[in-house]
Amino acid sequence: MLPMQVRKLRDKLFSGTGSITPVARQQIEAYAARLGGAQRDLATLPAAIQPYVDKVTKHAYKVTDHDIEQLKAAGYSEDAIFEITISATLGASSARLERGLSLLQGGK
Repeated sequence: MLPMQVRKLRDKLFSGTGSITPVARQQIEAYAARLGGAQRDLATLPAAIQPYVDKVTKHAYKVTDHDIEQLKAAGYSEDAIFEITISATLGASSARLERGLSLLQGGK
């Protein structure tokens, strides 16, 4: 179970307006969380953003301007790219938090 502050952040991310739909943000978060080892429903992403979300989730320090330019070339605005990044980051960090809390409670 995620702490209340994290759940509130997720709720705001999934319900607010933006450049991409709340459903798309939720799918990105779920996809990134599954990559990070969390239990989430399997989500599929558009082919244009999947490599970027993979990189943000697994190796965020490797994201370059080239990655951003590829998303722009695929038709994503800077605002949409920001929302994709935040959604992926939240999914990845939530997965790590869930695993850590589970270990503290004696889980595997």
